[in-house]
Amino acid sequence: MFENKDYIAVNVFDDSVRKRSLKRQWNQLSRFQKNLVVVVVFGGILLCGFLMYQRQLLKANSLDVFSSTDEEHVKSIKTNIVDNDKIQIVPFKEDISSVRMIQNEKNQLPIADEWVQNPVDNTHDTKDSIDNPQDIINSDIETDKSEVKKDIINENDNEDTKTRSMSFKGPTNERQQAVVNAMRHSWTGYKTFAFGHDNLKPISQTYSDWFNLGLTIIDSLDTLYIMDMQEEYQEAKKWVEESLKLDVNRDVNLFEVTIRVLGGLLSIYHLSGDEIYMTKALELGKRLMPSFDSTSGIPYSDVNLFSMQAHAPKWSPDSSTSEVTTIQLEFRDLSRIFNDPTFENAITRVSEKVHELPKTDGLVPIFINANTGSFRSFSTISLGARGDSYYEYLLKQWLQVGKIPEHYLIEDYKEAINGVIKHLRRKTPNEHHVYVGELISGKDFKPKMDHLTCYLPGTLLLGHKNGMPQSHFTLANELLETCYQTYIKQPTGLAPEITYFNLEGESATDIYVKANDAHNLQRPEFIESLYYFYVITGNKTYQDMGYKIFESFEKYTRVSHGYTSISNVKTPNNVRPKDMMETFWLGETLKYFYLLFSDDRNEIDLDKFIFNTEAHVIPVREN
Repeated sequence: MFENKDYIAVNVFDDSVRKRSLKRQWNQLSRFQKNLVVVVVFGGILLCGFLMYQRQLLKANSLDVFSSTDEEHVKSIKTNIVDNDKIQIVPFKEDISSVRMIQNEKNQLPIADEWVQNPVDNTHDTKDSIDNPQDIINSDIETDKSEVKKDIINENDNEDTKTRSMSFKGPTNERQQAVVNAMRHSWTGYKTFAFGHDNLKPISQTYSDWFNLGLTIIDSLDTLYIMDMQEEYQEAKKWVEESLKLDVNRDVNLFEVTIRVLGGLLSIYHLSGDEIYMTKALELGKRLMPSFDSTSGIPYSDVNLFSMQAHAPKWSPDSSTSEVTTIQLEFRDLSRIFNDPTFENAITRVSEKVHELPKTDGLVPIFINANTGSFRSFSTISLGARGDSYYEYLLKQWLQVGKIPEHYLIEDYKEAINGVIKHLRRKTPNEHHVYVGELISGKDFKPKMDHLTCYLPGTLLLGHKNGMPQSHFTLANELLETCYQTYIKQPTGLAPEITYFNLEGESATDIYVKANDAHNLQRPEFIESLYYFYVITGNKTYQDMGYKIFESFEKYTRVSHGYTSISNVKTPNNVRPKDMMETFWLGETLKYFYLLFSDDRNEIDLDKFIFNTEAHVIPVREN
């Protein structure tokens, strides 16, 4: 019926009608309704303004790098400034230190006390236990991990944000230059065939990965810096800035990652003052903290950096005693950089727990259970593998906190060394070599000494320098000579992994090596001890001893594309290369060689710095 229409109807909107309609509707509202509308509109405006203000404030002062609650305020953060003369602790400026830490409660990491008091059910199901494990870290770190702010005040001119770093002059003699050449040869092979991976396989010209964390790069950073190898150092730094990913979906060993990666990042931060290392160290520390989520407080040995689930080693319910007691220097330093006690609380609980356990005149079994918090019954007592650095870190922790008199750490150390002298020290019948053996099942003596034990002479001398008794000095000298003999008695001039000693005439020689123990892994422990002896005594004989060993490494372990560990130190014509360049070759062995050959004994001041067990430097800071 609309087909014959000869017009078009157009609806025109009359704005005046709409205005009159709105006014009429408003007048029809009750007083209560009018007041309610006004409150809602006005409240909305205020809420929007407040949210915009908070967003701008957080963006301008993004310091949310700690596990803080919404009610916490950061009043000051102390960061380490190092120059050639002194270590200074300087607070943040007022405008930064007063920033409120805003933290999503869901994503907040619990402090260590809460983990022990309210342990979670650790089923280690990495698929279902955490919906999105990255949430735990992202709100703390990822948002601003490249923008950790600090304000360093120059002591002379008070200039803002002026970072100060230690400077090194590079090699000053032929021996140091030879070590730099070895470091450059090692680095070139690694860069060519394995850059970004954990280890170089120099003979097959490929790589191997253990944790997928670029271990060789991290272990090498402070060595490159100390040797003033600027080109190589910048290559390593660039990789850390652009490629180091700490959220790898892989189980890693708490001890190894702490001493190598966390220790390496902390060390190069203290030497260079570059904030990128501080930021990375904080993120890694947070990812490692779930290891302490055990019923006893003794950390689990393994942790997945992505899912942040920790567990005991797959091969045993127990952890190595040395591993759980050789993480304290690094976590304490992390706490003191950020003025956040969470990390230090966790490791202090471990030390206190071990302190309370029964021992054999201060000597500890080499295995401990994270669930029960007890040593494994009838396990071996050794200052070699799985026991060594427990004793080392007793002394070094005490030095780190300022040598507090009669502190339990130094008392445990003194008791342990007395136990070594009483139970483990022996002398061979013919050549009178003093060595430290083992107690099998805690009672039966075995005349076996790992090369790892050759750290002990240097540690004993460092302790004597800081007030330990004359008996420590005597044992240090005796063991240093014996460790040297394990090198020079071999046809290659290189020590085996394990040495046996003539106990009661059962061997034709006082020092002998079994076939399965004849390999050399480029270990640093004896060179470390020589370094301490040279620096503390000034006797250049120790430099000569070291250079003789360095020449043996050059002769038998250098290959076309790096250096390799070898299988047999007893056969110079057939050392059987293992095709593996260990990260500690660059991070420790070459570093200690370089410092041992220095004309300046105080290139690293032992009154201001401690070397962790991976030769990374940590500053001394009194409580």
